[in-house]
Amino acid sequence: MTDHGNTVLREALALPADQRAQVAADLLASLDEERERAGEVTSSWAVEIERRARQVLDGQSSGEDWDMARDRIAGSCVAGDVAGDASR
Repeated sequence: MTDHGNTVLREALALPADQRAQVAADLLASLDEERERAGEVTSSWAVEIERRARQVLDGQSSGEDWDMARDRIAGSCVAGDVAGDASR
């Protein structure tokens, strides 16, 4: 833990029990929120991966050559268009 973290911990431990309990509850809740957001992202990616895989398996998409995709993405980043241009 950093020096700042140790200082915060020492100060929190010096609080009365009811305030320490509230700090602990708030810290635990913040961890749950991060886990939920991470879970939502993971779940969203799993849905997207499955959607793309089904398109390939159903013959609706042949995908894109990695070298070409990488060059297109690198070119977009250099041009300042981080999201890329879906029309290419």
